[in-house]
Amino acid sequence: MILGVRRAGKSSLTYLYLRNMIRGGLLPEKDTLIANLEDPRFPLSLSSVDLFQLYEVYLQNLQPSTPIVVLDEVQNVQGWEKFVRYLIESQKARVFVTGSSSKLLSREISTVLTDRHVDIEVFPLSFKEFLSFRDLPVSNGVEIAKQRVHIKRSLLEYLEWGGFPEVVLSEGTARRRELLFRYFDDIVIKDVVKRYGVKEIHKLENLANLLVANMASLQAFNKLKARIGASVDTVERFCSYLGNARMLFLLKKFDYSAGEQIRSVNKAYIVDPGFYTVKGFKFSENSGRIAENTVAIELWRRKAFNPQLEIYYWKNHQQKEVDFVIKEGTKVNQLIQVCWDIREPQTKKRETQNLLKAGADLDCNDLLVITEDYESEERASWTTIEKNIRFVPLWKWLLE
Repeated sequence: MILGVRRAGKSSLTYLYLRNMIRGGLLPEKDTLIANLEDPRFPLSLSSVDLFQLYEVYLQNLQPSTPIVVLDEVQNVQGWEKFVRYLIESQKARVFVTGSSSKLLSREISTVLTDRHVDIEVFPLSFKEFLSFRDLPVSNGVEIAKQRVHIKRSLLEYLEWGGFPEVVLSEGTARRRELLFRYFDDIVIKDVVKRYGVKEIHKLENLANLLVANMASLQAFNKLKARIGASVDTVERFCSYLGNARMLFLLKKFDYSAGEQIRSVNKAYIVDPGFYTVKGFKFSENSGRIAENTVAIELWRRKAFNPQLEIYYWKNHQQKEVDFVIKEGTKVNQLIQVCWDIREPQTKKRETQNLLKAGADLDCNDLLVITEDYESEERASWTTIEKNIRFVPLWKWLLE
């Protein structure tokens, strides 16, 4: 199962894999059935019955041996998992499933396909992939050092326009803005309104715009309800829908009490900074939040490769806050603070003190501050606490 936000490249990756298999002589071309389930030639309402009929026509006409069946954007089909289970249990085909909703990972579907599927999460391009699209080699330290100036310049473009592949490959501001506006509207309308039958479309759009404009900040449902004129339940439900569509990621506060975690105020991050460019404010006015959001999405990308990772933020009763707590198993492995401009002494003092306090409370010695361009490792102390803190530029951390 290949999951991720709309237009991140799920279909392209699948097609490239199949093309390479065919060109390498490992797969006969007639042994591939690709169904784009958003094709307007399909009925508006699809069910597993339609998939069975499509498959039968394919078998009758091409008579494949052991085909690969690709169901693209499968969340549009009611009961699709019945068809997939039939193919797997009968060992008649291998199946690729792509979708733009995390509902495809629900407990019910996992039960239906127990131990029979591998999940792959696809995000917009990472910074390393973005540089690859720009033909900038960064496979080793020598190349990174040689390309340092170009890499730093490319980071500013990445932070402004994000990593959706078609946006990255497009020339001109107008075209990029057009694509990002379309992606935003498609996610809201196709992946939320149509999928969940939302009637209060205007309120949903207002909430989505509000969350994008205020990314990387605490979002209390009680406050959001007043701003969009809806109940707390509606705000929570809409946030869940946007999360399922992978536009939005909600981060909980770290607490050893599961109950306190559930009751905590969430921090909201968006899947791609390009949405902020077209829906928020200028980069120069909010570079710190954009950098923090970029770190958050990169952490979720890394979590996709290591499901044991857990990501939280930390905040104590004195309102000291650390942006990211990285936990694996029972141990907190790392604390990360994002501070775009660390040159101001008072800013540096505040950020390091927050890290030191959190490090002492959570018994963690790996303390990291991600900056615009400041790099160092320093011994810091506050009251009775003394620990090493690393300062790493964002561009370098993204290439680790």
